[in-house]
Order: sequence, then structure tokens, then C-alpha cells
Amino acid sequence: MRPTGALHLGHYHGALKNWVRLQQEHDCFFFVADWHALTTHYEERGVMERYVYDMVIDWIAAGLDPEACTIFIQSRLPEHAELFTLLAMGTPLGWLERVPTYKDQIDKLKDRDLATYGFLGYPLLQAADILIYRANYVPVGEDQASHVELTREVARRFNNLYGRASDFETRIAAALAKLSKDDARYYGKQRKAFGETGSAEALAKGEGLVRRAADTVAGWAAEDTELLLGHLKGSGKSILTEPQALHTEVTRLPGLDGAKMSKSYGNAILMRDEPAEVTKKVRGMTTDPARMRRTDPGDPAKCPVWQFHQVYSDLATRDWVVQGCKSAGIGCLDCKQPVIDAIVKEQQPWRERAESYLANPKQVHWIVEMGTERARTVAKQTMKDVRDAMGLSY
Repeated sequence: MRPTGALHLGHYHGALKNWVRLQQEHDCFFFVADWHALTTHYEERGVMERYVYDMVIDWIAAGLDPEACTIFIQSRLPEHAELFTLLAMGTPLGWLERVPTYKDQIDKLKDRDLATYGFLGYPLLQAADILIYRANYVPVGEDQASHVELTREVARRFNNLYGRASDFETRIAAALAKLSKDDARYYGKQRKAFGETGSAEALAKGEGLVRRAADTVAGWAAEDTELLLGHLKGSGKSILTEPQALHTEVTRLPGLDGAKMSKSYGNAILMRDEPAEVTKKVRGMTTDPARMRRTDPGDPAKCPVWQFHQVYSDLATRDWVVQGCKSAGIGCLDCKQPVIDAIVKEQQPWRERAESYLANPKQVHWIVEMGTERARTVAKQTMKDVRDAMGLSY
């Protein structure tokens, strides 16, 4: 996440809730993308440190466990910048210019000068962030899928450029010679089908044959598997892993006015807002404009509060809201109270967990330091392999 300071409920339900679950299922890396923040807010240097640590506290308060996942800061790892630079040497300019969010952000942030190399290149920096950990999955919403696809293209191009040794074709022929003639022909057929049509079925069949060979063919080596899997996709040795987008369930929570929740819009409920502040904010929420008076019937579908009920209320409460609103049997403040109660209940353990870190900031710094060193171990190994492949190990 880009450091924006203390997080709001939109951040939690849109991403952080999934992170907490994923850390129990995968080896997860979560980092503060402070360099990414500079691509659009490069003049705001005075608040960055506070924003970084406020956000990490919210992560831990929400349930991220530093013992179960790796938490670190992007700028503490110059390996990210090195891989970004090396990938930039072979990435076509047109790939960056066609990223959908590039033009979209330029249109939305007209008050900022975004005619910078850093802003144009941020999807490639994002690719480096992913590839340096050889990630298999990247948890994203649909709107970020294009970034993962660009990352896959960058990895594929890198493997194609640098995964081929001078004797690549000879080694491929030697590996194929270990297969039976029928299997070698079958492999060639699937490779051709994937190269011509991009058929996922053909790729899966070819990969299945190679993996079976690893278990059954005498004299088969791990290098044979790696060579033929890369050759099947039209690339060389897979130095960088092509990640898949992991589309997790995302709950979109609106702001207090029905627009997207954002601190800059002044319509956000922060994760660690005090109960009195939550009560004040929710009570002041925009409602169905048809309900000018207590006796006017309304339509929950036209009221932002209803979207909060869909996240926080059980079926019985939602039925009560629909019937009461449409019949004017309940007032808007009555409708808002279960939402207030549910949010305050959800926030209580967050505030309790955050308390010790707020009282002892060095504890947060230590968690980040440990995570950074853990991440550095993986990043350094990837960069060794990248430098070797590019002939930069002299």
C-alpha cells in the first residue's frame, strides 16, 4: 500500500481484511510503497515518515502478524530500484503508455504535474516489486489486473532475452532426446499450439508431459524440466516468475456522502476513530433525499447507509431496515444506530492492539527492520540470478 497515514474502513474492507486471511494460507510479503507515493506526491516529504508508521500500526492492529508474514518498507531495499532499472533497459515504452490507470490518473490528478519519468514508469517499478520475490500470486481487484498482466509480460520478455545460454538449442535438443519419439512430437505439437493461439489447454498439456517425464524418464535432470517448461512458453530459463492475479473477494464501502471513501474527500471513517467520532460521522451521513421529513417513506437502495448495512448487519436487521424505511416506520437515526454499534464493536480490538505500538514506536520500527532483513534475503538472491543472466557478475 502507498503510505497515506492512518487507514479508513474502505482500506480494511477493500484489501486489508483479505491480507489478514491470506497470511495464514501463503508466504506473504506486505510492504509500504513509499517510492510509489513519490510518483504522484514527490513534493510532500515532510509527512512521509508519520504516514509510513501510522499505516503499519493499522496493519498490525487489523491482524497482520509479523511472525506469520513479512512486513517491510520499499525504500529500505535498493534491490527494488536496481531491478526496476535493469528491467527498464528492455521494456518497450508503449507497454507503459497503454496501462489503463496511466491516462486515468493523469485525468483525475490535473492539479499535479505528472509529466515525469517516475509516474510513467511506476507500473514497471510495481513489476519489479513483484518479480523480485518471485511471487506466484498477487492479490488485486479487477481494476489492478492490467498491472499484473504487464508484470507477466515483463517477466516473459526478460526470460526470453536472458534465459537463453549460447548452447540453448543444443541443450533443448538433448532434453527432448530423453523423451520417447511420440512424447517429443506431442510436446512439439503443444508448443506450436500455445505459440500460435495462446491456448491454456495446450500449455497445460505440455507442462503435464514435462512433469511426468521428471518422474518417469531415466537420467532426467531438474535442468531438463526447467529448460523444456521455458521452451514450451517460447522463453528460456525462467529466471523471473510470471505471477497470477489472485482475485480475492472485495467489499467496496462508500464514504459518508456515498462517493468513494477517501480522507482527501473528508468522507472517511478511520480504522481507529474513537466511538464518539464514529457516532458523529455516521449520524451525519447523507441519506435518501426523498426522506425530507420523518414521515416520508424512503428507498434503502438510494441511501449510502444501506451499503454499510450490507457489510455490517445480519439478515434480520436488513429486513427491519427495508420495511421500516419504505413504510416510514423508522427514522434515519434509528436506521443508523445498528451501523454505529457494529463499527464500534469491530474497531475495539484494533484500538486495543494499536495502543502498545503507539506507546512504544520503537517496537514498530523493530518489526519493520526485521521484515526488511527477511525480504532482503530473498531480494538479494533474485538479483544475483538476474545479474548472472545479464552478464553483470564480473
